[in-house]
Order: sequence, then structure tokens, then C-alpha cells
Amino acid sequence: MNTKKIAIIGAGPAGVTAAYQLAKMGVKVDLYESSNQVGGMAKTIDLWNQHIDLGPHRFFSNDTRVNKLWLEVVGKDYKMVDRLTRIYYKKKFYYYPLKPFDALFKLGIGTATVCLFSFFKEKIFPTKLDGTFENWVTNRFGHKLFSIFFKTYSEKLWGISCKELDADFAAQRIKKLSLWEAVIGAFKSNKNNKHKTLVDQFAYPIKGTGMVYERMAKFIVENNGTVYLNTAVKRIIAENNVAKSIELDNGTIKTYDHIVSSMPFTQMVTRLPEVPEDIKQLAFSLKFRNTILVYLKIEGENLFPDNWLYIHSTEVLTGRITNFSNWVPEINGNQKETIVVLEYWCYDEDDLWKESDSILIERAKKEIKITGLVNNEKIHEGYVHKIKNCYPVYSKGYKDCLKPIEEYLTSISNLSIIGRYGAFKYNNQDHSILMGYLAAENIVNGSNHNLWDINTDYEDYQEKSTITASGLSQR
Repeated sequence: MNTKKIAIIGAGPAGVTAAYQLAKMGVKVDLYESSNQVGGMAKTIDLWNQHIDLGPHRFFSNDTRVNKLWLEVVGKDYKMVDRLTRIYYKKKFYYYPLKPFDALFKLGIGTATVCLFSFFKEKIFPTKLDGTFENWVTNRFGHKLFSIFFKTYSEKLWGISCKELDADFAAQRIKKLSLWEAVIGAFKSNKNNKHKTLVDQFAYPIKGTGMVYERMAKFIVENNGTVYLNTAVKRIIAENNVAKSIELDNGTIKTYDHIVSSMPFTQMVTRLPEVPEDIKQLAFSLKFRNTILVYLKIEGENLFPDNWLYIHSTEVLTGRITNFSNWVPEINGNQKETIVVLEYWCYDEDDLWKESDSILIERAKKEIKITGLVNNEKIHEGYVHKIKNCYPVYSKGYKDCLKPIEEYLTSISNLSIIGRYGAFKYNNQDHSILMGYLAAENIVNGSNHNLWDINTDYEDYQEKSTITASGLSQR
């Protein structure tokens, strides 16, 4: 393997991890990133003398391999953060995970009674599952709880009706979460909670999430690897079902023994030179959702206590708001101002994607005041960061398109597909790290890990350890 050269396309968590693991094994790696910084969606940027992420990017895993790797890179440069997240709905803030008496009081006896009636109705006369997100959630929680705590946020995120959203999204994210689990967890303060969405504490690097991937990149360069920033890869070139080279945007062609791709899935597939027309058309039918991040620098500290909030309200367009002052103090740079970010989601063709920065900033200023999170505090500045192809859209029946493409790509030797962008999977950081980790094992050790299987069901969360303030804690 020391004589072989490996190309890795995309320096997000999956790509950087794969390159890092290969470099540790003595393999010559070239890592290509189209932007000026590694980390992908999990990068950390400097803004107004503070370190901030691209939205809330907490790290949590039960997988010992992933946790050991994370600690190997981070060392002791992390802190445990007490998670506080709430849901904003009809001008009120509800704790998430659920606190039963808080929810009962804020919903009111009438609405709470309807929620319970709707829930028990499903136990007696369950909604027939039809493969949609709406029916899946309704079947589990009742239609009233679905309409309050799932519908609006989900439709903001995906840009389609919950009747058009595939139930596979629920299966990946909330498969074993039940109303009883949430209630019991609330009374137990979620201690030892096995469901990933309910954990009440997580590890966070003291210089931001991107610190992990910056350190990996530094190691790669120091160990005979190369990291090419601002270097976009146009396509992968395969001949006779063997991946052999890559073509850069400037026309340069480079030959490699193996190619690992985390470039956007649809772009990668449709640009393969030998791809059959039917596979190309299936790839064109898959869509990604874009993100617009609007950062505001606001006068004052302790504006509100949450790490982030989910905005389940139709009166504003934003879907999530993050307060970076409530993560670790080291990222704030001793500044007195608070940086918050409002997230908006859209498609390329949407008017929102085409709005100017000044209009988007004014929208964010108006909407954060509507929520009541900011009142008379002065908003000094705004900054807009747009990201294409963030979320693979799980529209109903998407797997009917995805499966034949996966089978075709599997038939191409010397090619590994990883990452949220690359594999068209709604990965968390730990899923992408694991993809990169296992891809490296496949290449060097001849392992036969099926990378497509990662993040397919709840069992990914049921592993052996967690990270605590003192290090790895075996379960």
C-alpha cells in the first residue's frame, strides 16, 4: 500500500477521516476540497473575533471506534456541554426533550387533552402506513402531536409536504422514540438515555467543531499527504468499470490506484463517462436542499439560554436558531456581543436562494424579534453564508431511484462512496466519520464493509461507549 496513491474528493468529516486513517497507515493520500477550508458542513469559521460553526454541530456517538478516533485527535481539548434545546410554537417555548408538566401547562388543558385523545386513538384505530413521514409519525404519536411538533419544522426543512416525505427519514431519526420513552426520560432527566436525540450532554472541542478536521488535515500533510484547497474535482473517470483518474475543473487529469468520493452524489454519478442513461436519469431525479445561514452580532450577553431552538412556527421562515455563546466560552474570544445564526432552507430555483445578503439580514433581524428572543438589544452586523447541497431530500419512494444507482456504483472497482453528500444519506458527524474510517479499512486491509449500510437503521446508535469529561466510558 505504501506504493499506491489514493485520491479523496471532498474534505468534510467523511473525506478527512478517510484521508487521516490512510495517512496513519502509511498510504500516500491526495485530498481535494473545492472550498478554502476543510470540515465541510462541520467546519468552524472566524467571524467578528469569535469562532462559530455552520449551525449547531454537536458530536455524539455510542460507537467505540468513532469515539476513540475523536479523542485521539481532540485529546483533552474539549468540554462537556449541557444541552438545552427548545421548540418555539405559537409564541411559547417548549423544552425538547419533552418535560410533561411544562408541555401540559403551555399547551393548555384543552389542547393537551386533544393530544392524548389523538394518541390513544392511534392505539385503537392506527393510521395505515403508506410509506410517508406524515402517516408514520401520526401512527406513533397521534395526528395532533404530529401537527404541533413535527409538521411545520419538517416542511420548512425539506420544502415538500410531509405526505411527500418518505417514512425512511423517520426510521433513521426517530425509529424507536416513543411518547412513553420521552415522558419517562423527562422524569429521569434523560440519564443513560439510549436514544440519540434525547441525550442531555455532549462533547465539544474548545475551538469549535471544525478543530477536529483541521487537526486531521495537519496530520495528513505532515505524513506525506497533500491537501488541495480551492481545488474542485469536475468528475471521476472510469474505464471498463474501473475508476482510474480524476479530472479537475481546470482540465488537469490525475491517475490514482483508488478514488474515494464524497462529492455531491448526483454530480458524481451523472458525470461518470460510462454511466448508462437510465442510471443518469435516476440520479437527476434525486434532489438536495440548500441552506442559508444568517449570522447576527447582537449587543449583550445571556440573551437566551438555549444551545439552539427548533422553530415550529409559520409566522417566521427560519427553522432553527443557534446561540454560540451557550456552547463553550473559548469560542467567544472574550467578546461582549452574542453571535446567533438563523437557518433557512431552500432549493436552487427558490426566490429565497436568490435574495441579496442585505435582504436576508433584514429578514433575520425581523424574525428573531418576532420570536421574542431579542427585544431592545442592538443588532450591530449581519453576515450571510450559503451552502449548496446540504440535505439529501428523502421524497417518497426515493430509494427506488437510489438502489439501482448504488448497485451500479458497487460494480465499479477502485471506487468508494462516502459522506452525506457523497452517499446521499442524512448523516450526523459520527456516521460520516465511521464511513471514512471503514473506507480506509476496505482499501488497506481488504475488508468488506458495506458503506451503504451505515446510517440505515437505529442499531447504528446502539454501540458500546460514550465520551465523558474524563474520556471514554465503556457501557
